[in-house]
Amino acid sequence: MNTLLSERPVWFATGPIIVEEEAQEMEDFVYHRPVLAEEVVKLLAPKPGSLVVDGTCGGGGHTEALLRSGADVLALDQDPDAVQHVTEQLAQFGQRVAVRQTNFRHVHKVLDELGIGTIGGALLDLGVSSRQLENAERGFSLARNGPLDMRMDPRNELTAATVVNEYSAEQLTRLFRELGEEPAARRIATLIVKMRKTSPFRETIPLARAIEKVVGRHGRRHPATQAFQALRMEVNDELGALQEGLRVFTARLETGGRIAVITFHSLEDRIVKNSFRDHSREWLDRPEWPAPQRNAEYDLKVITPKPIEPGEDEQRANPRSRSAKLRVAEKI
Repeated sequence: MNTLLSERPVWFATGPIIVEEEAQEMEDFVYHRPVLAEEVVKLLAPKPGSLVVDGTCGGGGHTEALLRSGADVLALDQDPDAVQHVTEQLAQFGQRVAVRQTNFRHVHKVLDELGIGTIGGALLDLGVSSRQLENAERGFSLARNGPLDMRMDPRNELTAATVVNEYSAEQLTRLFRELGEEPAARRIATLIVKMRKTSPFRETIPLARAIEKVVGRHGRRHPATQAFQALRMEVNDELGALQEGLRVFTARLETGGRIAVITFHSLEDRIVKNSFRDHSREWLDRPEWPAPQRNAEYDLKVITPKPIEPGEDEQRANPRSRSAKLRVAEKI
């Protein structure tokens, strides 16, 4: 057991206030199915009693799998609802698990507070939980009306409403094109700017319907899916957090410790792939250099040259896992 964890109590956090009917509805579905759980535990290969940081504990599925493998876990999440859920669900593991509400990009602050220098492993699952998607009050849902919020951490100031109503047409176009990979980015941005002059967007369904007018409906996927994804990523600075988090986790890994990252978006996967590549090159060479030079950032070995993807059985059982990609690297 990691004695440093045993010295500190588990933190509790109060989740968002919800009405009784909504609470019952939320209990009727799984909080979040952990994607590639077996593969994560196998590839992280945590040593019994070593400390693994689950930077995005969500519903606690990966955290529990790691605990059952023998590792101690520091579980982080910026969503207070997830923190409360994991704290209650995994109370049986006692002092082997500690839970904190924070974005994983700030893991170094938590580790410093606990007096922990290095860690035996790290996991980042960058997917959005089913509970977040289904809870209309969080503003992620395309099917249920709610405030245009989309903050993973309610303490943050920027909301989706601010982005939609205050960003310029050029900024919205860039946002939808780059983060949402939306072909109709400019047309969506133009319509939003036109409509908000007379009636600012405050709720999710009116925005989703406006986007549908531009994109049209084709197949089962909602036409506003990519635009909403872009808004969520902007509000929560998801790519910035990932880049910073990868640097911090890599620096904190002990020799032989591994970091595993599950992505669901091509931009995220590219960042992880490039980060692992840049840290696994011992020598760098450029045409203008007289000779190759040692890479100052060389401290990783890539364990998965190609990303691990869910098998057919998992994809059938959990359709949201279809776009998942797992990459793993080891500190050397």
